Amino acid sequence: ERECSIQRNHQKLVEESPSPALAPGARAELGERAARATASFGYVNAGTLEFLRAGDGSLYFMEMNTRLQVEHPVTEMVTGFDLVKAQLAIAAGEPLSVRQSDIVFRGHAIEFRINAEDPDQGFRPDPGLVTAVTAPIVSRPGASVRWDAGVAAGWRVPSHYDSLIGKVIVHAATRDEAIAASKEALGSFRVEGIKTTVPLHLRLLDDAAFACGDYDVAHLARSGLVAPASTRT
Repeated sequence: ERECSIQRNHQKLVEESPSPALAPGARAELGERAARATASFGYVNAGTLEFLRAGDGSLYFMEMNTRLQVEHPVTEMVTGFDLVKAQLAIAAGEPLSVRQSDIVFRGHAIEFRINAEDPDQGFRPDPGLVTAVTAPIVSRPGASVRWDAGVAAGWRVPSHYDSLIGKVIVHAATRDEAIAASKEALGSFRVEGIKTTVPLHLRLLDDAAFACGDYDVAHLARSGLVAPASTRT
């Protein structure tokens, strides 16, 4: 399962796995319920069920996406299972190569969506020419970083499409270590020529509520990490 509550205008910005809001028992029960539900109508191949979680812990089914989602790399990082390869193999008629018992969570992963937007100007899109890109690096023992790049130096980000230009995914043994490694990765990462959401991600990583996993879908608006609309120019 993946936690996707760091959002702005109902658009995800940060995703992590496993969710800090779920205990192991609740996680196992949710997975079993999702598997039974999809099996009941004969669904085959990759799919994502989304839920809303109330403050009392109650879970409410929202929708199912019959595909991989942008945040699928965090699942791949904690399981070591290539979801894209599996999706294509199943579509080609091959049997699933693993059983549920083969899937074991190892460590913690966090994904940061890198959008061509200015978070200090109401997330105003900032298309234009990318003049330089420096890939993120992590030197902490036991940590790793994955850069799913959508741009390179000399590319021009158009104004007509989604503002997502790439994803930085960090994996480490624990959530605290993943947060520390994420600070290093994003601090070393550069996309020049356009504004991106990297500065907001760095502020979020220093946020006490995020550090302890105490956040919800309204956190960015409530935390002061994003300036109120009335103060923007």
